[in-house]
Amino acid sequence: MTLSSSLPAQPSAPASAEPAAWAGQWPRHALRIASVAICLLLWQWASQHRVNLGLVTFQNVPAPQEVLAAAWALAQSPKLLSHLSASLARVFSGFAVAAAAGILLGMLIGRLRWLSDVLLPPLELLRPIPAVAWIPLAILMFPSSEISMIYITFIGALFPILLNTIHGVEGIDPRLIASARSLGSGRGAVFTQVILPAAAPSIVTGLSIGMGTAWFCLVTAEMIAGQFGIGYYTWASYTIQNYADIVVGMMFIGILGMGSSAAIRQIGHLLMPWYLLQR
Repeated sequence: MTLSSSLPAQPSAPASAEPAAWAGQWPRHALRIASVAICLLLWQWASQHRVNLGLVTFQNVPAPQEVLAAAWALAQSPKLLSHLSASLARVFSGFAVAAAAGILLGMLIGRLRWLSDVLLPPLELLRPIPAVAWIPLAILMFPSSEISMIYITFIGALFPILLNTIHGVEGIDPRLIASARSLGSGRGAVFTQVILPAAAPSIVTGLSIGMGTAWFCLVTAEMIAGQFGIGYYTWASYTIQNYADIVVGMMFIGILGMGSSAAIRQIGHLLMPWYLLQR
């Protein structure tokens, strides 16, 4: 007998609950859209009037319409697909390896104290090192510049996933594990029916943050030897002082990072119905 079979079945939500929930979310969505619109208006005002606050100046910051024109020019360029495909391949390759390594190591470190004593100190020593500091070593370690760039995004995504997984496993109530064992569950059943479901919310949070940091490290990664990629496009625009294109590259990275992180959270919610019922 397993722990899940002894729990009462949760009643399913009525069919009308989902539209009602969406209707209740509209004020929040409207507020979010309004906040973005206000930021754009403030940006337009500051760049149009060349605001100079001493510490912060908008004298050389392009206006939103200039950025929009540059974005439209990039959208019509045949290089856009090459930039996007290169960046997506690097980010998702590094993220996939980081997710596998981070979740596996996090599970083991969270459950085995001796492994935590062995692995966690060197990992904590490496964690504060910024991605840009890894560039010389990445060039020396890997013969391929493409693998070096993937490694930089891997480093950026690894530690949020690892630490959130560890915290999720360590935060499990020991009584849940003891109850499962008292009901006759073996190690495999305890892992799949207790440990993994209980740690899943923290793991999903780590995956979402890790995806964001992978995009954060993209410019650093593509500084190595990139010839295509949104990060390379942003850096190349900076070197030739094309300010509008710099902002376009930043916006692409922000939109892609936000969208991929939101997709991970949504997939996590679909895979964790028990977590939504508890909220």
